[in-house]
Amino acid sequence: MLSGVSSSAGSSDYVVPVATDLPDHVEIRRSARRRRTVSARVEGKRVVVLMPQGLSAAAERRHVEELLAGLERRQARRELREDDLLTRARDLVTRYLGPDSPAATAECTSVRWVTNQHTRWGSCTSSAGTIRISDRLRTAPTWVQDAVLIHEWVHLNHPDHGPAFRALVARYPRYEEAQSFLSGASWAAGWPSSDRHH
Repeated sequence: MLSGVSSSAGSSDYVVPVATDLPDHVEIRRSARRRRTVSARVEGKRVVVLMPQGLSAAAERRHVEELLAGLERRQARRELREDDLLTRARDLVTRYLGPDSPAATAECTSVRWVTNQHTRWGSCTSSAGTIRISDRLRTAPTWVQDAVLIHEWVHLNHPDHGPAFRALVARYPRYEEAQSFLSGASWAAGWPSSDRHH
């Protein structure tokens, strides 16, 4: 049984009947411009599947199931990477700052990659115990990423860059080298000098 037909005049993309055994958050759109490719994208809380016209209901259902499975796998990998990032940050702090240092006892609930930091490499919200790392650092050397992770973790207890903060981050052997690397990358990106920090 099929349900949910709607269309948009003047558009080559339109919603077509969706099998009732598919999830409610899935919307299928067929396009006369598409020949063979089938793809999916997330729009808000919905998954929009783009298909060429002329596919059978069985083929349509098969493509939707495959695409949803792929989205779930990518989400699982993303969550795993972010879990690994939190574990990695904790290990770095314990290793370089010491298990008994104030930084090691800081409450941190999440460390994740973000795409909306355009003039800084990292940031933290100490009240929530959260750290965000710019996804621009994904391709940076590991030791540079590690320096940023330590930097932001120390900010959980030290919001400024005072003597106590500097003494802690300096325990990471390549911290100053990483700062030079990031300063050069910030300059190359054309960031304002006042924003070249993390």
